[in-house]
Amino acid sequence: MGNVYGYARVSSMEQNEDRQIVALKKAGVAAGNIYMDKQSGKDFYRTDYEELVSKLRKGDLLYVMSIDRLGRNYAEIQSQWRMLTKEIGIDICVLDMPLLDTRNGKDLMGTFIADLTLQILSFVAENERENIKKPGKSN
Repeated sequence: MGNVYGYARVSSMEQNEDRQIVALKKAGVAAGNIYMDKQSGKDFYRTDYEELVSKLRKGDLLYVMSIDRLGRNYAEIQSQWRMLTKEIGIDICVLDMPLLDTRNGKDLMGTFIADLTLQILSFVAENERENIKKPGKSN
């Protein structure tokens, strides 16, 4: 088994990332292996995320709290997921969605369920971002 990493993201400097950091540490991620960005999830041009990806190697494991912490752009989440799991060869575990744990179900059915779940959650993440951006929307 490779190294274990965690990724956390909040959308602004005012938001608090503590809940994500606590969950990542509880999952077994060492504090020095947690990467965290304070910016929008609209794309993946984020300093700590890019640094994290540069360190990932085949066999590593990446924890994220929820899929919307990874990003909020449907197509880019799909693309990043494929790049991380297929091209680099890491496993990803989304803590709040046990179906999105690539360590489980490596057969065709498990892969299908994970892919379908990822598509649904990616859609929801981008849809929420679009709703947040609408003027006059109170959150």
